Amino acid sequence: MAGLSDSFLQELKMRSDIEDIVSSYVTLKKRGNTFVGLCPFHNEKTPSFTVYPDTQSFYCFGCGAGGDSLSFIKKIENLDYIDAVKLLAQRVGLQMPDEGYDDSLSKKRRKIFEINRATALFYHKYLMSEQGRVGFDYFHNKRALSVKTIQHFGLGYAPNQWDALLKHLKELGYSVSDMLAAGVIRKGEKGYYDNFRNRVMTPVIDVRGNVIAFGGRVLDDTKPKYVNTAETLVYKKTNELFGLNFAKDNAQQGLILCEGYMDVIAMHQAGFTNAVAGCGTALTNEQVRLISRYTDNIYLIYDSDEAGQKALRKAISLFENTDVKMHIPRLTGGKDPDEIIRNLGKARFEAMLDSSSNEIEFELLSLKSQFDISTTQGKSAYATQAVRRLAGCSPIERDLYLSRLSEELGIEKRSLLAELEEYSRRMNYKNRRKKFQNIIEQDIRSTRKESFESSTPTVSLKAQERIIGLLMTYPDCSKQCNDLSDEMFAAGFYRKAYSSILKRIKENLSLDLIMFNEVLTDDEMGKLTRLVASTQNSSDPKKEFFDCSQIVKKEFEKSNVPSASQMDDDAFRNMFKKNT
Repeated sequence: MAGLSDSFLQELKMRSDIEDIVSSYVTLKKRGNTFVGLCPFHNEKTPSFTVYPDTQSFYCFGCGAGGDSLSFIKKIENLDYIDAVKLLAQRVGLQMPDEGYDDSLSKKRRKIFEINRATALFYHKYLMSEQGRVGFDYFHNKRALSVKTIQHFGLGYAPNQWDALLKHLKELGYSVSDMLAAGVIRKGEKGYYDNFRNRVMTPVIDVRGNVIAFGGRVLDDTKPKYVNTAETLVYKKTNELFGLNFAKDNAQQGLILCEGYMDVIAMHQAGFTNAVAGCGTALTNEQVRLISRYTDNIYLIYDSDEAGQKALRKAISLFENTDVKMHIPRLTGGKDPDEIIRNLGKARFEAMLDSSSNEIEFELLSLKSQFDISTTQGKSAYATQAVRRLAGCSPIERDLYLSRLSEELGIEKRSLLAELEEYSRRMNYKNRRKKFQNIIEQDIRSTRKESFESSTPTVSLKAQERIIGLLMTYPDCSKQCNDLSDEMFAAGFYRKAYSSILKRIKENLSLDLIMFNEVLTDDEMGKLTRLVASTQNSSDPKKEFFDCSQIVKKEFEKSNVPSASQMDDDAFRNMFKKNT
């Protein structure tokens, strides 16, 4: 089936101002003719994400993400091509065409959403029935959840039967293949059966209100204790946060990051409606970036046991690479938020949040607990470690904490400062050497990787990149393409981009970036955007194009010269004639 028409895509591009689209996700600051901000696709403290109003494109010099408004929506919302087009069209008030495009993947996603919604409703109704009484008692009596909270989160219970859900979904007209794609059933040696059985169920809902996954917990000693939906077409657990569909509306006061679903549910019931949790996995960079889209403040609420504290330290390290301010409360009265709130009440828990430490204070307290500061040796060792931790702080923070350390330990502030400056000097030298070494190694790896994967010399790859950029910016250069064939370009991005661009030029079609989103991947769109930006101000594009085409042809001919062992006698003799 044909793709979307150029006229529709051009209208979509005209209505989709890149600054307006991006600024709803990223805080942008004007810098000359461009806008810059912190990249939403990787963690950073110094802005490397740039928006170009002139070309209606964006590019991140840190991670290489790039493209146009459609590329941005597709990547940041984790959507396929057609769903991204639909979302962008809806946003700018443009009606989708009635037909003429392939939306099979989009239809598959919608079918999974439908099945998940029907499944959630089935489990919830079963929980509220007499047959699901054991599950209701667990939520209502053991976990002290009100009926209102149970309904609000759509909690449910999976029957202790092999195929209760399977039969129900079949009656609704859903196929076995679609149920498998949704992850609600499995295939065994004797046929198909329900993935979740005899478990209390928690549906995971995304920020658009779609049921995307489930978490199931047994009520006895059966193993495994927890079963979660595996990754599907609509669910990637590293990208999602449980409870964000509700918490996003209150994110301006900060988000509270918990360990588990029940912590979030209990906190919402207690009035902390800005609580979220990961989806059965350790915190990821993707989840940190998702949080940073909604708030500048995060409260890290982790269990006090060893596993919880290990997870807390990892969370701190991830958030340190962002501008999000961390708040780490000292929890008492229970092992987790659910237990603390039930034991001490909402007010006491709220007081713990209000008296939270930042990450520096938390780490200093953790360090202090490792030493006996009543001894000279312990005091010295703690001071040394504390000073090293403060080396990465701002000058104001250093001054404040050094004053506090000086008073606390009875050590002259100037001595602590001298120790800090000496440590900083050593570390700066070490970091510069490491950074330089990493750049060299990365360049070597990149060159080897490109050459290995494409069997194409680096000089040819550079020339191919320049040709692609010049064709996008100066289409008239295509008149020199008569003896430059697709096969001369390295397989993958280079060949795909060259042939797609040349085809559109020959058919006198638009070369707007939006036209390439369907044929190029997100990474390839980033590379194409970089190449377009690098050729905007060529002093002599036609000469550049000619020179680059000669390099590509020469390298292609060299790489296709057969070895002597592959030649017949006549070809071997002719090779010598050419060289004499």
